[in-house]
Amino acid sequence: MAQPKNLGFDPAEIAQLKQECQEAGQKFVYFEDELNDEPDNVEEFVHVQFVGEYKGQEVIYDAVLYTLRLHYSSVVFEAAEKKAVKAFPKYVPMDQRSAKYKPNEALDEEVDIFIAEIIDEMEENEEIKLSEHIEIDEEFEYGIGIDVCLNVDEITEEVVIKFVDDFLTGSIRLDPTLYSFKTDHDE
Repeated sequence: MAQPKNLGFDPAEIAQLKQECQEAGQKFVYFEDELNDEPDNVEEFVHVQFVGEYKGQEVIYDAVLYTLRLHYSSVVFEAAEKKAVKAFPKYVPMDQRSAKYKPNEALDEEVDIFIAEIIDEMEENEEIKLSEHIEIDEEFEYGIGIDVCLNVDEITEEVVIKFVDDFLTGSIRLDPTLYSFKTDHDE
């Protein structure tokens, strides 16, 4: 079976994105994401697209930028959930529940408390430390995918502008320092 053509390399698609960028007055456009609905107006991640070069050829880059704190929270939660699955063999994580799953509220509540305690312990002991990073996905379905994790409080337009400019000029400097965070339980 033939591979479907990656439209992120198509000159017509690229021309259309360039036009959208010009109309927006930026080198990028925001890609509206139904998951990005932060209630407190702090953007912990954004999804943008921009045109650049890849191996000597113009391409659309599809980039998700997110804070190191958000990434840290996700990694810590996943680690705590793995421990919960071992400690509670009957527990089924939310993302693995089928339509036939029968809820067990008592078990879920017990596991939620267990996970919260594990997260607190992991944070207190700084068991997990992460640094800024960029992951490039050459096999992305539309152009080239980029995951960008930055140690900033929020992903503002200024952060996006600086990233896109630095990426396009090849002058990105990531902070290699390993960080851990503590959850603010007042949030």
